[in-house]
Amino acid sequence: MKQAFLSLLLLLCICAYGEDFDVEQVNFISHKTQLSGEIVFPKSGQFHAAVVFVHGSGKQKRNTYWAKRFAAKGIVALVYDKRGVGRSGGDYESNQSVSEKNITLLADDAIAALNVLREHPQTKTLPLGLTGISQAGWIAPLAAENSNAADFLVLWSGPVCKVSEEDIFSKYTSDRDSDEVVSFEAALGARKDKYIWPDFLGKDSDPSDSLAKLDIPGLWIFGEKDGSVPIDLSIQRLKTLMGRGYRYDYVLFSNLGHNNMDETFSVAIDWIQRLPNKN
Repeated sequence: MKQAFLSLLLLLCICAYGEDFDVEQVNFISHKTQLSGEIVFPKSGQFHAAVVFVHGSGKQKRNTYWAKRFAAKGIVALVYDKRGVGRSGGDYESNQSVSEKNITLLADDAIAALNVLREHPQTKTLPLGLTGISQAGWIAPLAAENSNAADFLVLWSGPVCKVSEEDIFSKYTSDRDSDEVVSFEAALGARKDKYIWPDFLGKDSDPSDSLAKLDIPGLWIFGEKDGSVPIDLSIQRLKTLMGRGYRYDYVLFSNLGHNNMDETFSVAIDWIQRLPNKN
C-alpha cells in the first residue's frame, strides 16, 4: 500500500511539472553501442547550467522525474537508459557490475552523454556537470578525469572510497540504514577473514585517484544513517583532498540515510546556482 501511494505521488509530481518543460529525445554512441535518453529544458529559456544524471546500481532507466526537478530550477538535464536497459542497446552487466571494466565502461557512457550537452547549441556555453547517486560516486569522477567537458560534480551518497571498502562496510550493515550506523573501522575490525579483492575484477576502483587529478568544484551530500556507503571514511578522504586545496564541499545530514535526494535536492540546486558562469 505504501509503495503504491509513493508511486502515485511520483506520477502526480511528474504530471504537475509536465507543462513547464521542453523534452528532446536523444540517441548517442558509446563503444559502438547506441544509448537512448532525453534532455529536459526549462521552457523559460533561462538556463543556469546543464547536467548529466548518472545512474546508481541496478537496471536503471532514464530518470525523467529528476530531470524535471532540475529543469524546474533552471538547470537543463540529460537522463538516459543504462546500457542494456530500456531503449539503450548493449548488455547490462549484473554479475561484475563493480569491476574495473564495467565502471570504466559506464564512465565512458557518461562522457558520451556529457558530450551531447557540450555540442548542443542550447547548452554548449553553459557550465556542464556530472550528477548522480550511489554507484555514480565511482563513475562520475572517472568520467570527469577522462573528459575535459565536466565543469563540476554533484553526488548524493557517493562513495569516496575503494569498492572493496564499500563492500566490507555494506556486508557488515546488510545495506540497511540505521540510527546507529557503525564506523568503517568497526566494520573492518569485525571481519574474521582478511578481505581479498578478486583479481578477475581488475583494479579496485578508488574515486580519490580521479579526484586528485581534477581541478573542478564538487559537492557530496551524505546522510549519517547511510548503511550502504561508509560515510565517515568518505568524508575523511574528502577532507584530505580539501586540505590539499581541492575545491570540494560536502554536507552531512544527521537524520537521513542513503536515498536522500528528495530531502536535500534544494541544497544541490543552491550550490549549482552559485557556480560562476563558464565565460
